[in-house]
Amino acid sequence: MTKSKQNEHENECDRKKMKKSKSFKMKEQEACRQEENQDRIKKAKKRKKSTETEVAPSSASELEVKNRRAESELTEVKVKKKSKKHQAEDKTEEVQTERKKKKKKRCKPEEAEQDVPASAAEEHREEEEEDEEDEMHLSPEEKRALERKAKKMRKQEEKRRLKAEGKSVEKVKPAKPSAAQLALDYLTCWSENRDDWKFQKTRQTWLLQHMFDSEKVPDEKFSMLLPYLDGLRGVARDTTVQKAESLMRELEGEGVEDSGAQLRAHRAREVIQMLA
Repeated sequence: MTKSKQNEHENECDRKKMKKSKSFKMKEQEACRQEENQDRIKKAKKRKKSTETEVAPSSASELEVKNRRAESELTEVKVKKKSKKHQAEDKTEEVQTERKKKKKKRCKPEEAEQDVPASAAEEHREEEEEDEEDEMHLSPEEKRALERKAKKMRKQEEKRRLKAEGKSVEKVKPAKPSAAQLALDYLTCWSENRDDWKFQKTRQTWLLQHMFDSEKVPDEKFSMLLPYLDGLRGVARDTTVQKAESLMRELEGEGVEDSGAQLRAHRAREVIQMLA
């Protein structure tokens, strides 16, 4: 019995040892696997960093190349524009020099061999034909440049001629309409075209100040003014009535028999009758 128990105990111990050894091996294998995974992760990170560092300079170099190409294209366009302008100016100068030479040749005395000299009209026609031929060969830009230069030359010649004559160039300014004309136009617009009429206080005050003066406000306009005064309200209506009444008192007290004064009194009565 004791031997059997000892054997069982030994067997259990062996089993426990076997289990421990298996579990230790399993743990070692897992640790190795974890270390391998960590090494792989580290290698992958290093590869990403290396690729990023390689890609960044390449992208920067591509941007520099693109910028250089764009700058070179811009410079080429500018150079082409400048060359076109210079060519147009050179052509215009050549055309002008040729015209001057032709005019000088015409101004020279003709040779004795020519029996019948050409008339002034024929010479003028020939000049026009030659100018037209020259303009046919020119581009629209060159024609514009020639026209601008011709205008400048004409203005300079006019200024020189006026200076030589002792005259100064004076710009004629259009005459502005007077306050009386503006006020009367305002009244006619109110009477005839009410849709386009707009209230203006300055015009109304002028009319109220000079409505009794027949020279400034003629009879035709005064007949338009009476219905306009009927539309007055508030302080403006009261002041016009007071003004008319005071004028009537002055004229009646003085007893003036002048036609102008009588006409003013007649207008004041009409205003009082309209507004009272």
